[in-house]
Amino acid sequence: MSPAPRDRRIATEILEWRGVTIEIGYEAEWLGGNLQAHLELRVRHPEGALLPVTETGYRSHFLSRQIVEEAGGPAAFVTAWLDEAAESNSWRAGELARRQLSLF
Repeated sequence: MSPAPRDRRIATEILEWRGVTIEIGYEAEWLGGNLQAHLELRVRHPEGALLPVTETGYRSHFLSRQIVEEAGGPAAFVTAWLDEAAESNSWRAGELARRQLSLF
């Protein structure tokens, strides 16, 4: 007899970050564990928008639940994560290039 399927509890939030709408899926107890959490980021609008933590518009990330809780929850954690990643030289250069009009 196989074990009964576990009900997964995935909270969903919408975050607006620098003009990009991001759907955050958060499972605080990934696969029933009480320490490992799972975050999923999906860009919802504008389609094809880039984020400093993913070039595809999707990101799956495993981390300690305590880190998310200490940050103030999934949206607060993701905002801080994106803000920090956006400080990198490569993101800043890419952001500047995306803002400039291309003549070719």
